[in-house]
Amino acid sequence: MPIDATQPYDDQNIFAKILRGEIPSRRVYEDEWAVAFHDIAPLAPVHILVIPRGAYVSWDDFSANASAEEIAGFVRAVGIVARDLGLVAPGYRLLANVGGHGGQEVPHLHVHMFGGQPLGAMLAR
Repeated sequence: MPIDATQPYDDQNIFAKILRGEIPSRRVYEDEWAVAFHDIAPLAPVHILVIPRGAYVSWDDFSANASAEEIAGFVRAVGIVARDLGLVAPGYRLLANVGGHGGQEVPHLHVHMFGGQPLGAMLAR
């Protein structure tokens, strides 16, 4: 169910629980700024979620309220994961859904990283 990206942060969302270790995840990377793990319902051969450790509902919330260090650390983490997984040379896609029209389903900023095959058009036509 899409969410309202302007709502307050809900610390009971699934990604907050993953960050706290209450729900297991197959992590591929973590540092002080971000955690990256396999999506439980992958849509491509490689489907990783990258989330900031901070409590941000959406990209809008993050870009408006995160510190410069948090933003830089998160963006660098996305790049490190792509390089570590060998996705840079063949190519990959990043997707951050925001709000209802964007199809956001979890009220914690997350970036989907897709790769491992040609991904086709950016949006269905």
